[in-house]
Amino acid sequence: MSDLPTLVFVPGAWHKPLCYSKIIKILEERHGVRCVAITLPSTAGDPEATFKDDLDTTRAAISNEITQGRNVIVIAHSYGGLVGNSAIKGFARPKQADPSETSPSGYVVGLVLIASGFTLNGLAFMDPFFGIPPPAWRVNKETGFADLVADPRQFFYHDVPEDEVEYWVSQLTPHSLKSLFEGGEHTYAGWMDVPAWYIGTIEDQGLPVVAQRLNVGMARSMGTTVEHRELQTSHSPFLSQPEEVVEILMDAVRSVSKKPTESEQTPEPRSKRIMIPSSRFWKPLTWFKFGLPLLFGHLIGKGILTFGWCRGLWRSVFR
Repeated sequence: MSDLPTLVFVPGAWHKPLCYSKIIKILEERHGVRCVAITLPSTAGDPEATFKDDLDTTRAAISNEITQGRNVIVIAHSYGGLVGNSAIKGFARPKQADPSETSPSGYVVGLVLIASGFTLNGLAFMDPFFGIPPPAWRVNKETGFADLVADPRQFFYHDVPEDEVEYWVSQLTPHSLKSLFEGGEHTYAGWMDVPAWYIGTIEDQGLPVVAQRLNVGMARSMGTTVEHRELQTSHSPFLSQPEEVVEILMDAVRSVSKKPTESEQTPEPRSKRIMIPSSRFWKPLTWFKFGLPLLFGHLIGKGILTFGWCRGLWRSVFR
């Protein structure tokens, strides 16, 4: 089995896998990491494409790698986080298994979310928003696609070099509505099965950074390990700060490729543009920037766990 895991990239809504080309080039040529980028059926111009179609495509790519003895880290952006999380189901190493035992097949050994969310079982993409689209896009029932209303130059790429912006806007594709509103029965909290990394985007105009920090706090309170990094970027850090994104990804690769020391598990970033969000007692501003969102996320996570426990108890008593 290769010492380095394969990185399987899942793009977000409206995006082709080409959006990852900058970081994939660095990863392959400089670091020798095998990369596989997924084309989601929901972005291929078919209004009938569903979340299940996206999920099946991603699981097929993961299966192809692990059956050849390669471990996999799933990298997912925005909407792709729902797909990437759910695709992990059944592919992670069983928790009761001995890590020292060899296996002819690989496993999904990690998850990196970029400006995305931690999926909850049974919820479709739009369910947490009560099915109400944000102002940035609208439902087009005539075409079956989600139409962008916001200017993508600002919404996705406001910090991407000006000479590149028009090209990346031209690469955006229609995104099927079905994949956004349906498919909750297929979603899965894969982040509970593997170590997770989160790349937050401070200047994000699509998913506010406060919501991202809430997500991290929620996931941590529900029992998973999340290595949290932030970049001063738009929703598309792989285009505006590819070197920094690669640095974070390589830290994730190293952490799952061997038994790291305590210091290696939470390495200090080498780039000054990479931040580790944390509260500092002597810096009150960090209490509000990081402490409060992470705390509220923690409370949300505990609330979800409590609700699940109560529902399970209710069913066991009255079924």
